[in-house]
Amino acid sequence: MSNEDTESNETEPTLKFRGGVYTGAVPMIFFIIWAVTFSLMGISSEALMLVGMIIGLMIGLLLSKSRWKDYAETLFTGMSQKIAFVAIAAYFWAGMFSTVLTDGGFVDGLIWVGLEIGVEGAVFTALTFILAALFGTATGTAYGTITAFLFIMLPAGVALGSEPVVLIGAIISGGIFGDNLAPISDTTIISATTQKADIPGVVRTRFKYAIAAAVPATILFLIFGGNGGSTQNAGNLAEIESAANPEGLIFLIPFAAVLIIAFLGHHILTSLTWGIVIAIIITLIKGTPPQSILSVDVSTGEIDGALINGISGYFELSMLLLFILGGTYILESSGVMNKLIALGEKFAKGVVKRAELAMYFTTVLFSILITHNAAAGITVSSFVRRVGEKYNIHGYRRANVLDGIISSVAGIIPWGGHVLLAMTTVATLSDSYDFISPVNPTEMVPYIFHGWALPIVMFMAVITGWGLKFTGPDGKPTKQNRS
Repeated sequence: MSNEDTESNETEPTLKFRGGVYTGAVPMIFFIIWAVTFSLMGISSEALMLVGMIIGLMIGLLLSKSRWKDYAETLFTGMSQKIAFVAIAAYFWAGMFSTVLTDGGFVDGLIWVGLEIGVEGAVFTALTFILAALFGTATGTAYGTITAFLFIMLPAGVALGSEPVVLIGAIISGGIFGDNLAPISDTTIISATTQKADIPGVVRTRFKYAIAAAVPATILFLIFGGNGGSTQNAGNLAEIESAANPEGLIFLIPFAAVLIIAFLGHHILTSLTWGIVIAIIITLIKGTPPQSILSVDVSTGEIDGALINGISGYFELSMLLLFILGGTYILESSGVMNKLIALGEKFAKGVVKRAELAMYFTTVLFSILITHNAAAGITVSSFVRRVGEKYNIHGYRRANVLDGIISSVAGIIPWGGHVLLAMTTVATLSDSYDFISPVNPTEMVPYIFHGWALPIVMFMAVITGWGLKFTGPDGKPTKQNRS
């Protein structure tokens, strides 16, 4: 690569800090320590991480040798990047779509399919993974998938002879699959927008990696997913069966519409708009009151319904996104990012494979430390983009390496949000079902097979060059690196 290309991707430091260049990393370092500390304590929330990020930025302000006004303006510049608002808009659209589908009974329809087939034991566990992956891909929410499927599929599966901890791992795995592949998931949106790649193209190119991890995961669920028996609890089985409803399968129509429109190359907001409109029409045709979509109580000022609930679930994440981007921009403006790029260059030694390994392991490290997949992706995205661009690695490839790790690694660490959410939900279920026992994080982690398989698949892709594409003269992916 030419020196001109190298220099064009570097930014001159504009902020100075007491203690030197690396002090500019203090806000992000404080945020990482804050996130890890509370995660180890079993406390993980976007609001808490937001507070940690703000405190870190305050500390950075006090350590700035540059004018505090310049520090503040740099923060605002980072927060006002276009990628932030593209991601936030997609969050809100995705949240509304996901909530309308869930409230309409899409999960009940999927469960009806599983129970109607009459499967049990290990087959039920494997089928649950497939259904959870389908739902996660439709709604783009790992947490929503984990919560919904644990509440209904775990009691049913245990009653039908599934191994509880493996079934829990299957449900978490389905959430991870959907989070990685769904065009509307936060990790897909973040990985694509931060790497300057279009979402439909990113999803098309990552499908092979998702399936390559899902196949062995499904086989492992078939091997380890049954305990050879059944509780034969007729009362609980009747309760589960009463929740299943084939009418929910009609929401496969808006789900398919979103995927088809997105894969045809239309903007994610376009596909989601059509999905929301179709889902609302179906909901109203079914006879559901319009108030379930949006309800405004004039006398009390209370607002409720699927649309407002879908949006409200993303406010904290949106604010966290803005402040992390601001902190990352301060890190770049201090010159720290140039130092990290130089270290990546030193490791890469002009070899594309080594550059991808630097991207891979740096993303793994941040995913383990931060534990929140979206926050980890935002934090490390600048490094991945800068290193990848120096080696002319296409945005699709950069986004896929980034997302394949952040959507999976954060889901298999014992102090991560996915596992803690599952632990809390199972504890709640144990109060209602005598045959369900609480589990601790270390028990379920080994069985999140897709969460383990996906980073392995991405590592092999980096080592072998499977799927590696470079940026062509017209910006399109090409196998030939002409940089």
